[in-house]
Amino acid sequence: MADETPEQTRFVTRRGGVTNRWRGISLWYRSKWRDSRLFRLANYLLGAVLLGWFVLWLTVARTLPSADKLLTYQPPLPTMVRGNDGEIVSSYARERRVQLRFVDFPEPMINAFLAAEDKTFWSHGGIDYLGFAGAVVDYATKFGSDERARGGSTITQQVAKNILIGDEYSITRKLKEMILARRIEGVLTKQQILELYLNEIPLGRQSFGVQAAARAYFDKDVGDLALHETAFLAILPKAPERYGRAKFEGMAITRRNYVLDQMVKSGWATQAEAAAAGAMPLGLRPRRAESYTADAGYFLEEVRRRLIGKFGEKAEDGPNSIYAGGLWVRTSLDTQLQTAAQKSLRAALLRYGGGRAWHGPIARIDLDDGNWQTQLITSNISINYQNWRVGVLLSRDGNSGKIGFSDGKTAGLIGVPDNMKPGDITAVAPVNSGTFAVRTIPEVSGGMVVQDPQSGRVLAMQGGFDARLGSFNRATQANRQPGSTIKPFVYATALDNGMTPASMVVDGTFCVYQGAALGEKCFRNFGNEGGSGSHTMRWGLEQSRNLMTVRVANDVGMDKVVRTIKAAGVGDYQPYLSMALGAGDTTVLKMVNAYAALANQGRQHDPSMIDYVQDRNGKVIWRADNRRCDGCSMAQWDGKPMPRLNVTGKQVIDPRTAYQVVHMLEGVVVRGTAITLRDLGLPLFGKTGTTSGPTNVWFVGGSPDIIAGVYIGYDQPRSLGGYAQGGRIAAPVFKQLVQETRSRWKDIPFRVPEGVRMVKVDRVSGKRVFGGTPENDVAKASIIWEAFKPDTEPKRTAQQGEVSAKQAVIDALRKARAARGIANPTTEEAPVEESFIEEQGGIY
Repeated sequence: MADETPEQTRFVTRRGGVTNRWRGISLWYRSKWRDSRLFRLANYLLGAVLLGWFVLWLTVARTLPSADKLLTYQPPLPTMVRGNDGEIVSSYARERRVQLRFVDFPEPMINAFLAAEDKTFWSHGGIDYLGFAGAVVDYATKFGSDERARGGSTITQQVAKNILIGDEYSITRKLKEMILARRIEGVLTKQQILELYLNEIPLGRQSFGVQAAARAYFDKDVGDLALHETAFLAILPKAPERYGRAKFEGMAITRRNYVLDQMVKSGWATQAEAAAAGAMPLGLRPRRAESYTADAGYFLEEVRRRLIGKFGEKAEDGPNSIYAGGLWVRTSLDTQLQTAAQKSLRAALLRYGGGRAWHGPIARIDLDDGNWQTQLITSNISINYQNWRVGVLLSRDGNSGKIGFSDGKTAGLIGVPDNMKPGDITAVAPVNSGTFAVRTIPEVSGGMVVQDPQSGRVLAMQGGFDARLGSFNRATQANRQPGSTIKPFVYATALDNGMTPASMVVDGTFCVYQGAALGEKCFRNFGNEGGSGSHTMRWGLEQSRNLMTVRVANDVGMDKVVRTIKAAGVGDYQPYLSMALGAGDTTVLKMVNAYAALANQGRQHDPSMIDYVQDRNGKVIWRADNRRCDGCSMAQWDGKPMPRLNVTGKQVIDPRTAYQVVHMLEGVVVRGTAITLRDLGLPLFGKTGTTSGPTNVWFVGGSPDIIAGVYIGYDQPRSLGGYAQGGRIAAPVFKQLVQETRSRWKDIPFRVPEGVRMVKVDRVSGKRVFGGTPENDVAKASIIWEAFKPDTEPKRTAQQGEVSAKQAVIDALRKARAARGIANPTTEEAPVEESFIEEQGGIY
């Protein structure tokens, strides 16, 4: 065998030394194990501990979420909604949540919660072992009973429970809390942990966090709370739904005063401060819903539906869901117009329904369950009109009874209708202290929309008497026959196919053969009126003559008419003549948007209610107007032409045709079926509508800047009565809207587009007029300005006096030419000059 090298010798020596060392340890361990019982016991205990830790890791710790998640934790936050002026008008929330920074929490607030929940918070590492030992003892004494043991959890453990693992009542959850608490303390500072805790702790009344709770219980911000109010909030983590109830007021005061005593012991309050606070009553405000300046339930519900379609509803649907994403939504809601629309529609419904008998309950609940208050609360039915309230009839005795409200209070009720039964939910109003009387919510209903025609932005929407009575939005969801409000699009089709506002149309019997099965169908004017001879197309629209309308539709072709109606977004109908009189279903929103196209010279925008959406960090994640404006943000003007945004919208009607229709519809206001609006003294256009029955009454119209539409009718269509007409019931709703917001309506006429000639015509005959001037009283004027496309003006039929006047003008022109040395035209040329004057119409 070869000699070993020095390196090999050192390796063998080292290996032998290690082996001998381990052999010695082994011999020592076996000797101690054999000779010492205490040594064996210690080993058993160590093995048990190691095994326990392994089992704990395998079953609990291995699956726990990482505490690092808290560094980027995004709490679920409600969506806040703003109006077009930037003011908050509502929120979409199932929980009350408001996030504050640590520096925003008042020191007494922090100290009160530490006194109540975790006095050693600033010194422990996540676990209070003495408190935990007490909790173990408490758990053992209550084991097997239905009573829940006290928690013994530190604030750090509660953060782990509330955010990471949930509130399961088990030993396993407590172990998870402890492990996570240690991890959290290694990741977050004490201030960060307290910030999470005070923002996330559930405190009852659907509030999470101290700011939300301060609003829920005291209608204050945390910085405005008195010491006794702060101490009350600090007791809520133990039993939030108990201490906030009136019947547990005594228990709440006792617990609150205990917290005040603990604050004194910890040096966080003086004895005098605690004594003064302890003498105060709780001072809780009744439960109430969040109140905002705008009562726009129908509008906001439509916005909510659209947001859910874009971003989802719950946190699982994505980071920007409306109930967890903390979105900021800027809408087109105009609170002034919204309030006016609501008042106007309600007033009309009450006028029509006034004096009518109670027609039945809003809803019913089962009184046999004994929880009528809970049922009334969960029904989510209420009302916001004058001093009316919604309650449930608990009992009755003759025409009086007892009414119960959602706050648990009861009162006497008088004027109970014969057909009202206990369990019926109805509207009531106070008549004196402790006594209410039944009020009738109108059975008839309707919808109203106000829109900006130049952008398509919906400014106001009212879908019934009160959104709190039901979410069905009659402005967007009720499909109704529009009646005569469809006629402007019939006449627009005629104007596109060679007719003019001055075209003569026969107002006479019109019948069509519908086949062997249906026979002959004869149309009639409203009220079964017969014809009245030939009139201008303008007159037919102003007076809403059915016979003239179907004759025009038949002459131009119903296939063309329904194409125009479809292009305007009203509806996709079959080419039946009855569609020309509004037999097809549509909605108020669609009709208003179609009229907006008329007012905007035929250019239509999609009706929008959301301007843009920001995420919780303020980043815009969606906007309605995505146009680029290159150069708009230049720091300094570069001397080039000013940047311009591209034109939006879609041209759905010829601009000239749209103006001709608007010009005729102005006559509806000053001389026609909407004459009730004339005394407003504004440049307005519009059209009334009344469907067969009559089951629906309509008005749609407005100014160059604001378009509004309204219908009124029963949800289950039935006759409104023979006197019901759009001009009598619907148009006054629009009138009140204008009167309530008079400063918003400008005295600026509709702009005439290029390619339209304004020509004087005789209003009755439609013939062109050479002499005369339109009168200031447009309602009675025999001569009016009429809008024509080039080369469609009526040829003038001159009377003898007019011929003489024309000849005088020609002679004067000839003398002027001669004075300037210009030869007069020959006899053959003279007719050319006369023809020029004739074609130009002389003085329009």
